Amino acid sequence: MQMPEFMKQFRLPEMNELRDYLHTLSPNTIVGMSAFAALSTFWYATRPKALEPPCDLWQQSVEIEGGEFIRRSVLVEGDKLLTYYYEDAKTMYEFLLRGERVSNNGQCLGARKPKQPYEWLSYKEVVDMAECLGSALLHRGHSKSKNPYIGIFSQNRPEWTMSELACYTYSLVSVPLYDTLGTEAIEYIIDKASISTVVCDVAAKVTLLLDSLVGRKHCVSTVIMMEDVEAELLERGKKSSIEILSLKDVLALGKEKRKPPVPPMPDDLAVICFTSGTTGNPKGAMLTHKNVVSDCSSFMKIIEKSCPISSSDVHVSYLPLAHMFERVVQGVMLAHGASIGFFQGDIRLLMDDLAALRPTVFPTVPRLLNRIYDRVHGQASSPVKKWLLGFASRRKEAEMNSGIMRNNSIWDKIIFKKVQANLGGRVRLMLTGAAPVSATVLTFIRGALGCQFYEGYGQTECTAGCTITLPGDWTAGHVGAPLPCNDIKLVDVAEMNYLAANGEGEVCVKGPNVFQGYLKDPEKTAEAIDEDGWLHTGDIGKWLPNGTLKIVDRKKHIFKLAQGEYIAPEKIENVYIRADAVAQAFVHGDSLQSCLVAIIVPDPEILPKWAQKRGHNGSYDELCKNKEVKKAILEDILKLGKEGGLKSFEQVKDISLHNEMFSVENGLLTPTFKAKRTDLKNHFRDQIDELYSKINM
Repeated sequence: MQMPEFMKQFRLPEMNELRDYLHTLSPNTIVGMSAFAALSTFWYATRPKALEPPCDLWQQSVEIEGGEFIRRSVLVEGDKLLTYYYEDAKTMYEFLLRGERVSNNGQCLGARKPKQPYEWLSYKEVVDMAECLGSALLHRGHSKSKNPYIGIFSQNRPEWTMSELACYTYSLVSVPLYDTLGTEAIEYIIDKASISTVVCDVAAKVTLLLDSLVGRKHCVSTVIMMEDVEAELLERGKKSSIEILSLKDVLALGKEKRKPPVPPMPDDLAVICFTSGTTGNPKGAMLTHKNVVSDCSSFMKIIEKSCPISSSDVHVSYLPLAHMFERVVQGVMLAHGASIGFFQGDIRLLMDDLAALRPTVFPTVPRLLNRIYDRVHGQASSPVKKWLLGFASRRKEAEMNSGIMRNNSIWDKIIFKKVQANLGGRVRLMLTGAAPVSATVLTFIRGALGCQFYEGYGQTECTAGCTITLPGDWTAGHVGAPLPCNDIKLVDVAEMNYLAANGEGEVCVKGPNVFQGYLKDPEKTAEAIDEDGWLHTGDIGKWLPNGTLKIVDRKKHIFKLAQGEYIAPEKIENVYIRADAVAQAFVHGDSLQSCLVAIIVPDPEILPKWAQKRGHNGSYDELCKNKEVKKAILEDILKLGKEGGLKSFEQVKDISLHNEMFSVENGLLTPTFKAKRTDLKNHFRDQIDELYSKINM
């Protein structure tokens, strides 16, 4: 068959024509062409490849039949939600046994003293200690059917996890306590759960516990202290009719009175996790082994191909074990025989702990990510450094948008290597949750660290998470698709104009990870879980076209202004804190006022340079009192608000600058760093009244 005339111009040259052409080239040209060919071949052979996602990332969830706009993960196999991942790991006790087996009795729990290497307990040692402690608890009158609740009042350390594992081994129920709740809340929890035995770490916690019980009738009879007990503390305990024992002595008692394990069933209670709450007394969320296992198993399912956990992984434990986020991560580690290394207890020494431990798995929270982001950008002092950092970030972001996540690019070697080294240099998996993180910060950190970095969303009442981002989807601005263990639907919030038919509404969750209710509180339980078993989160979500969820608002804290408009203050605050000079914001209004005001905490690291560029000098405290600085910050946040789509009535009329960060320690944040709005309102009552008095003059 002859080639058509018009195609001849596209024909390949014959070999003799190529040979003649090459003879016309100079040696230097031929060497250059050879080098280019070699480099091209090398690039094609070593070029980064996009991670293979577990599903079509344009369809991460699907709507199921029923007419309620219910969506489910596409990773769910068949018509049943995921309850467990491994056949031999359906309870948290079985997680431990599996970990011992698959790790071949490897390193389990580790801790270190200042400037010392980590010391480790093996899986077998942890199993033995859990059985000894559990046996002692049974000997002293605890059992699955009688007095099952054991309080744990301690900072993260191996004995914390071992104490909880002792509860799991004998079908007892752990009840975490934490000092940031305050003595009144501790007293409330102890009474609510009828706790007779509390495991404490140090004398200060025992003293705080005794202070909360002094002069009143209580049910505590035993305190087990992880460290040595001083005679003075023993005497004080006796005065309150409390026996204080050292953990060492209790373990010896358990060894002498050793009893066979009493393995729990999946539907047995595993933990009562008291949520700190932003108002009122804490509520005790009752979580079963199935609840926790299903949540852990869903994460295992998500990362099974992209980043599976193995016995060679090392996790750093510094996020509070009193909260479910950290405990779910630990559960995933234990089920795979991985190692859990604990920080020294001082967050200021965390970088030193990371250097010694060199973790591969690093859960975190937005607060820490913001610090990393601010520190890296703060070090880019010159225009050239800022340009180079921005260019490197954009190149990494471009790779991520095509599904590539790596830490060996040229930008990693010359720009981000130090950032990665600060986390120990081996981190391959990160997970953030507990609070919203800005898309700007998350995208930058993902690129800078170059590891698989997932963002989850949930709450204690659904064990920890109910959505998570999927491998290969490294875009920010959403919280991923439903976990394989739960369905999600959005319910109308008509007063805020959010309608499920439009893919918007209150986020509701249903599945085996949803809690059993609040301990001895049917009224609060009925408020949280409706008659059909749906957990109402109070958050407003929006479905994106690819089946992921975006959290856009908050229902629980909405209020009306005098003219009738509904206000969701957290939405406004999340816009304002994107201002360069702003670290924290508290937006306030009520039905007696026609406008909003705010308390703004400027960023102490950013403010001095930010103000200097605008002609204002002084210390941080002086700048917070400077009226011109306040005016500039107000202009900045109002501009951001307009760009962010805030309506005119959603913008604040005036602000007051405050020179101390809202924190857990000063009682203005919950232990999960959520704003305690009632306490904030009371704390800043004078400033708020002054702002309104000027506005209403």
